Amino acid sequence: MYETILLPTDGSAGVERVIDHAGELARVHDATIRALYVVDATSFTGLPMETSWEGVRQVLESEGETALEQVERMAPADVPVETVTVEGTPSTEIVRYTREQPVDTVVMGTHGRGGIDRLLLGSVAERVVRKSAVPVVTVPVSGTAVADTEEVVEADPDAVSSPESS
Repeated sequence: MYETILLPTDGSAGVERVIDHAGELARVHDATIRALYVVDATSFTGLPMETSWEGVRQVLESEGETALEQVERMAPADVPVETVTVEGTPSTEIVRYTREQPVDTVVMGTHGRGGIDRLLLGSVAERVVRKSAVPVVTVPVSGTAVADTEEVVEADPDAVSSPESS
């Protein structure tokens, strides 16, 4: 079903869970993981004009290399990993990649932010889910992301009607 799994990474904390999930999915489907790092130049737009863009670019590219090496290191040994670096806005570039390259699904992390944090910060994962050309699997990158937002619903035995009462 899946031949190529796109794994966007920024190397942030918790990405290990995403790598583990993508690795298992790739193993089950005998697929390749394509790790994608987006050099996000927009995150440094507030720097003083004297700041050398080349110096900033080198730092961002170095962070990208580290993030991609982490995917290569943590992926199962029997799963092939390819790495790609592009420049732009993360959600835009991830979506563009799903439309222009042969990938079958995206596995990416989500921080599980809600409320004002999501409103102010936005969500790369949410934008990718809405616009991707292929299915997207989101993996909470923190152990508390699911627990904080998960609502447990229990069945009320009195509310279940039997066929005779219908």
